[in-house]
Amino acid sequence: MYLYLGGDFAVKTEKIIGIFDMDTSTVNKSTRDYLSKAEKEKKIIYVNYELPKSFVVCEDKIYVCPLNTATLNKRIK
Repeated sequence: MYLYLGGDFAVKTEKIIGIFDMDTSTVNKSTRDYLSKAEKEKKIIYVNYELPKSFVVCEDKIYVCPLNTATLNKRIK
């Protein structure tokens, strides 16, 4: 099954490691460092350039998207 993230992006649910809220997760310095390192390694994909509300960590990429975590979790079910 696939999870539609918006725009032209959908990911296989089997490849999803976690779905995280941008506001609460980025309070922690280690999360900010992780995202910063991933951006330098060009592993971050922006679904679009609206205000990001969540990020989806997959096996090989991190998708930053404007949908909140509740919406993404409902789409998985």
